[in-house]
Formats: sequence, structure tokens, C-alpha cells
Amino acid sequence: MKKNLFYLLPLLGLLLLGNCKKVLGLLTFNVEDSSTVQLPPSGPLTGVLLTLPGVTVNSTANATYANNKTAANYVQDVMLDRLNLTVTNPATQNFDFLKRIEIYIATDATGANKTLLASLDPVPTGQTSLALKPAGNKLDMFLRGDSYALFVTAELAKVLPQTTTLRVDSRFSVKANPQ
Repeated sequence: MKKNLFYLLPLLGLLLLGNCKKVLGLLTFNVEDSSTVQLPPSGPLTGVLLTLPGVTVNSTANATYANNKTAANYVQDVMLDRLNLTVTNPATQNFDFLKRIEIYIATDATGANKTLLASLDPVPTGQTSLALKPAGNKLDMFLRGDSYALFVTAELAKVLPQTTTLRVDSRFSVKANPQ
């Protein structure tokens, strides 16, 4: 009997540990959003900061929360996992016109509560896609609504001759309690 109990206790411990990990996995998930930003042509000046007005992003957060059986008011921890920029138009454009870039997030396009989301300094040359470095800020309040706003501040390395369209792909890591 003691021999059976000796083997049964570790087995029970492993089962319980496995179930705890499963529950924790249900409470951790990603929210992925995509939007576009248009950079206007720049004048003959380089080395100046280009600050764009806020661009509203319709977030998939609430749908993702529902799919994970939770809601915005149960979210406890949101962090940016990654943010990628890709030049989509014109097709021949790369990021050589940028020296550095910062992207901020706010709850709306007024930008009253802007927080640094991600940045890259220096911007490597010859690239049509960039992976920015997340700022590491807690972002809970920005992913509670149906939308948020992104603001771009960039230092130009050279003249941008035409309007350039960028796709912004973001992935947020979310920890939440179940409903």
C-alpha cells in the first residue's frame, strides 16, 4: 500500500501542475492589430522632426477578449510584444529616408495621454520592413476600448519626395482574469 502511495503522490502532483499551466495559458493571449499610416512628402530640410497627427486604429482587442472568455475590465497586464513597419506604397520605397522613429499610443486622436509604444534609432538602411523596439510600458488602458490612436514622430535622414504609406502591425501580450 505504501509503495502504491509513493508512486501515486508524484503522479497527482504532475496532474495538478499540468492543470494549473492550462489555466494560466487560458489567461494569457495576444491581441494583433494592423493599420496604415501615410507620411507626407518632406521639404528640402533633413534632420527635422516630422510629427504626424494621430491615426485611429480599430482594435481587435474586445473580440479577442470575448474569444478568450474575458472582457476589457478583467485585463490586468498588456504589453507590446512586437511592432513592425512595412512600406506598402510606393513599391520602390525603403526606409532610407528615416534616421530614427518613435511611435506613441493614446486612447484617442487628441493624444492627451500619449505613451511611447516603440522606437528605432538608428534606422538601418536598405530595409522595406522594420521591427521596432517595444518601450516596455504597461498599456492596459489603451486596449480597453474599441480603438486607440497611434502617433508617429520621425527624424528624416533625407528628403521624402512623395507620400509614403506604411503598414503598422502590432502584437500585444495580454494577461486577464476569466469572466
